[in-house]
Amino acid sequence: MTSADEPFSTAPKNKPGGAKGEPFAKSQLDFDIAFFDRILQRQPDYVDVLRCQGELLSRKGLHNLALVVDRRLVGLLPEDFVVRYNLACSLAQGGYRREAIAALRKALEQGYDDFDYLENDDDLDSLRDDPSFRALLREYGILN
Repeated sequence: MTSADEPFSTAPKNKPGGAKGEPFAKSQLDFDIAFFDRILQRQPDYVDVLRCQGELLSRKGLHNLALVVDRRLVGLLPEDFVVRYNLACSLAQGGYRREAIAALRKALEQGYDDFDYLENDDDLDSLRDDPSFRALLREYGILN
Protein backbone atom coordinates (compact mmCIF):
# COMPACT_ATOMS: atom_id res chain seq x y z
CA MET A 1 0.00 0.00 0.00
CA THR A 2 1.06 3.54 -0.52
CA SER A 3 1.42 6.10 2.20
CA ALA A 4 -0.56 9.31 2.12
CA ASP A 5 2.54 11.17 0.91
CA GLU A 6 3.31 9.08 -2.15
CA PRO A 7 1.08 8.67 -5.19
CA PHE A 8 -0.58 5.36 -5.89
CA SER A 9 1.37 3.92 -8.80
CA THR A 10 1.08 0.60 -10.57
CA ALA A 11 2.25 1.46 -14.07
CA PRO A 12 4.95 -0.83 -15.45
CA LYS A 13 8.15 0.80 -16.63
CA ASN A 14 8.60 1.21 -20.38
CA LYS A 15 11.26 -0.87 -22.08
CA PRO A 16 13.65 0.30 -24.80
CA GLY A 17 13.10 -0.94 -28.31
CA GLY A 18 10.73 1.38 -30.13
CA ALA A 19 10.65 1.77 -33.89
CA LYS A 20 12.49 4.50 -35.83
CA GLY A 21 14.62 5.69 -32.98
CA GLU A 22 11.80 5.94 -30.46
CA PRO A 23 13.31 5.34 -27.04
CA PHE A 24 10.33 3.36 -25.76
CA ALA A 25 7.69 1.10 -27.27
CA LYS A 26 4.29 0.86 -25.61
CA SER A 27 1.45 -1.51 -26.25
CA GLN A 28 -2.14 -0.35 -25.91
CA LEU A 29 -2.29 -2.27 -22.65
CA ASP A 30 0.76 -0.41 -21.32
CA PHE A 31 -0.76 2.89 -22.43
CA ASP A 32 -4.05 2.11 -20.67
CA ILE A 33 -2.27 1.08 -17.45
CA ALA A 34 -0.21 4.28 -17.47
CA PHE A 35 -3.32 6.35 -18.22
CA PHE A 36 -5.28 4.90 -15.30
CA ASP A 37 -2.20 5.17 -13.09
CA ARG A 38 -2.10 8.93 -13.69
CA ILE A 39 -5.74 9.18 -12.65
CA LEU A 40 -5.07 7.13 -9.52
CA GLN A 41 -2.16 9.37 -8.59
CA ARG A 42 -4.68 12.22 -8.31
CA GLN A 43 -7.62 10.18 -6.99
CA PRO A 44 -6.29 7.01 -5.32
CA ASP A 45 -9.74 5.79 -4.23
CA TYR A 46 -11.47 6.16 -7.61
CA VAL A 47 -13.26 2.80 -7.51
CA ASP A 48 -14.19 2.54 -11.21
CA VAL A 49 -10.61 3.26 -12.25
CA LEU A 50 -9.24 0.82 -9.67
CA ARG A 51 -11.53 -1.87 -11.10
CA CYS A 52 -10.23 -1.21 -14.61
CA GLN A 53 -6.63 -1.03 -13.44
CA GLY A 54 -6.87 -4.34 -11.61
CA GLU A 55 -8.24 -6.03 -14.73
CA LEU A 56 -5.55 -4.50 -16.96
CA LEU A 57 -2.71 -5.43 -14.61
CA SER A 58 -3.98 -8.98 -14.40
CA ARG A 59 -4.31 -9.19 -18.17
CA LYS A 60 -0.73 -7.93 -18.49
CA GLY A 61 0.42 -10.68 -16.10
CA LEU A 62 1.38 -8.22 -13.36
CA HIS A 63 -0.37 -10.27 -10.70
CA ASN A 64 1.40 -8.76 -7.69
CA LEU A 65 0.34 -5.27 -8.78
CA ALA A 66 -3.19 -6.50 -9.48
CA LEU A 67 -3.23 -7.96 -5.98
CA VAL A 68 -2.37 -4.54 -4.50
CA VAL A 69 -5.28 -3.02 -6.41
CA ASP A 70 -7.68 -5.82 -5.42
CA ARG A 71 -6.74 -5.49 -1.75
CA ARG A 72 -7.35 -1.75 -1.99
CA LEU A 73 -10.76 -2.37 -3.56
CA VAL A 74 -11.74 -4.80 -0.80
CA GLY A 75 -10.83 -2.10 1.70
CA LEU A 76 -13.08 0.36 -0.12
CA LEU A 77 -15.91 -2.09 -0.95
CA PRO A 78 -15.82 -4.85 1.69
CA GLU A 79 -19.35 -6.09 0.89
CA ASP A 80 -18.86 -6.34 -2.90
CA PHE A 81 -18.72 -10.05 -3.80
CA VAL A 82 -17.23 -9.42 -7.24
CA VAL A 83 -14.38 -7.49 -5.65
CA ARG A 84 -13.87 -10.42 -3.25
CA TYR A 85 -13.92 -12.89 -6.14
CA ASN A 86 -11.32 -10.83 -8.02
CA LEU A 87 -9.17 -10.75 -4.89
CA ALA A 88 -9.40 -14.56 -4.71
CA CYS A 89 -8.24 -14.76 -8.33
CA SER A 90 -5.28 -12.44 -7.74
CA LEU A 91 -4.30 -14.35 -4.62
CA ALA A 92 -4.48 -17.64 -6.51
CA GLN A 93 -2.36 -16.18 -9.32
CA GLY A 94 0.19 -15.04 -6.75
CA GLY A 95 0.40 -18.47 -5.13
CA TYR A 96 -1.43 -17.50 -1.92
CA ARG A 97 -3.66 -20.56 -1.90
CA ARG A 98 -5.00 -20.40 1.64
CA GLU A 99 -5.83 -16.70 1.38
CA ALA A 100 -7.36 -17.24 -2.06
CA ILE A 101 -9.71 -19.91 -0.75
CA ALA A 102 -10.67 -17.70 2.20
CA ALA A 103 -11.41 -14.78 -0.15
CA LEU A 104 -13.43 -17.06 -2.42
CA ARG A 105 -15.41 -18.33 0.58
CA LYS A 106 -16.18 -14.73 1.55
CA ALA A 107 -17.29 -13.95 -2.02
CA LEU A 108 -19.63 -16.95 -1.98
CA GLU A 109 -20.98 -16.00 1.45
CA GLN A 110 -21.66 -12.48 0.16
CA GLY A 111 -23.60 -13.77 -2.83
CA TYR A 112 -21.22 -14.61 -5.67
CA ASP A 113 -23.14 -17.15 -7.73
CA ASP A 114 -21.64 -17.35 -11.23
CA PHE A 115 -20.68 -20.97 -10.68
CA ASP A 116 -20.19 -21.77 -14.37
CA TYR A 117 -17.57 -19.03 -14.60
CA LEU A 118 -15.92 -20.11 -11.35
CA GLU A 119 -15.63 -23.69 -12.57
CA ASN A 120 -13.82 -22.59 -15.74
CA ASP A 121 -11.86 -19.56 -14.55
CA ASP A 122 -8.18 -20.08 -15.41
CA ASP A 123 -7.21 -17.70 -12.61
CA LEU A 124 -8.22 -20.37 -10.11
CA ASP A 125 -6.34 -23.25 -11.76
CA SER A 126 -3.68 -23.30 -9.04
CA LEU A 127 -6.41 -24.17 -6.52
CA ARG A 128 -8.17 -26.97 -8.39
CA ASP A 129 -6.29 -29.83 -6.70
CA ASP A 130 -6.43 -28.29 -3.22
CA PRO A 131 -8.71 -30.33 -0.93
CA SER A 132 -9.93 -27.14 0.80
CA PHE A 133 -10.94 -25.65 -2.54
CA ARG A 134 -12.75 -28.82 -3.58
CA ALA A 135 -14.50 -28.97 -0.19
CA LEU A 136 -15.64 -25.35 -0.60
CA LEU A 137 -17.07 -26.11 -4.03
CA ARG A 138 -18.91 -29.15 -2.66
CA GLU A 139 -20.24 -27.07 0.23
CA TYR A 140 -21.86 -24.68 -2.25
CA GLY A 141 -23.11 -27.45 -4.54
CA ILE A 142 -20.70 -26.48 -7.31
CA LEU A 143 -18.89 -29.80 -7.24
CA ASN A 144 -20.40 -33.21 -6.56
